[in-house]
Amino acid sequence: MRQQPSSELLRVENLTKIFQIRHGFSTREFRAVDDAAFTLTAAKPEIFTIAGESGSGKTTLARMVLGMEQPSSGILQYKGRNIADLSLGEKRAWFFKEVQPVFQDPFAAFSPLKKIDHYLYETVHNYKMAKKSETDDYVNEVLQQVGLTLAEVRGRYPNELSGGQAQRMAVARALLTNPSLIVADEPVSMLDASLRMSVVNMFRDLKEQQQVSILYITHDLATAYYFADRIAVMLRGWIVEEGPVEKVLGSPLHPYTQNLKESIPQADPDHAWSSEVDLAILDTDEYTRKGCRYAGRCPHVMDVCRHTEPPNVTAQGRTVKCFLYTEEHAADAAPVQSAVDSSNH
Repeated sequence: MRQQPSSELLRVENLTKIFQIRHGFSTREFRAVDDAAFTLTAAKPEIFTIAGESGSGKTTLARMVLGMEQPSSGILQYKGRNIADLSLGEKRAWFFKEVQPVFQDPFAAFSPLKKIDHYLYETVHNYKMAKKSETDDYVNEVLQQVGLTLAEVRGRYPNELSGGQAQRMAVARALLTNPSLIVADEPVSMLDASLRMSVVNMFRDLKEQQQVSILYITHDLATAYYFADRIAVMLRGWIVEEGPVEKVLGSPLHPYTQNLKESIPQADPDHAWSSEVDLAILDTDEYTRKGCRYAGRCPHVMDVCRHTEPPNVTAQGRTVKCFLYTEEHAADAAPVQSAVDSSNH
């Protein structure tokens, strides 16, 4: 029976990745991603950002979506099919064509011994994206989508490109297969401030003009606020707040999201801000802490937070993992939100 098209592009439900960490003669569980859940629809392309400090689990989540890491449990579906159930042949023939990665270091994606256009022609050939006589025209058309031309890059080696050009080449290579989803893991973190916005604007244009959804992994909330449609904020494997970016970052509810937002300095085009500078002291005990993993740092911690995992609550147009927004503790959240609102003025 032919499978009906799914209305969901990507479905993540109760997704968990557990690593076993050795300590001497003993081991303990390390939940790098714990019960993550979100959905991207097929009908409306969007930029969905996964944000958090170093060690939050965002890259592990991206690797599972790309089929590079096997989930320990949960549901991970692309267009209605379980990614974990796909054979290597199915992944090569269908999934890897539909879902393309763009990584942090563009130069790591290319061998310094091969000319850059070799990768473009190889991708077109492997996925049979154009007839041989039409390959140049097709490659040039895709390069123009990222602000380059075949004449600019033909015959050049990776080290002859600037950082911005190399990252645009990496995106062009991903676009050659006509994907529905691009997973971009910290794609601008190695670029200087003058190049970041041009690459970010390129992703936004691709969503609008090429109808490509983008799963954007970053620690940079300023960039996320500028161009994302929705955002999920991760803390030690949990998604603690998820919803429209203007709500989550405009008036954050979770104390951790509030802390991250307060770490963003005033606008400075010459300053590449990173939340990792202030907040990323990796405390592995937070992953295994009973109750809320943010309890040790939260200014609004309650007794219940220290022994019970907080639920996911729908509040003010987003989902937040915090006791403050349950009916029982709603009164305690009012002064918290008032303080955040007053700081925005």
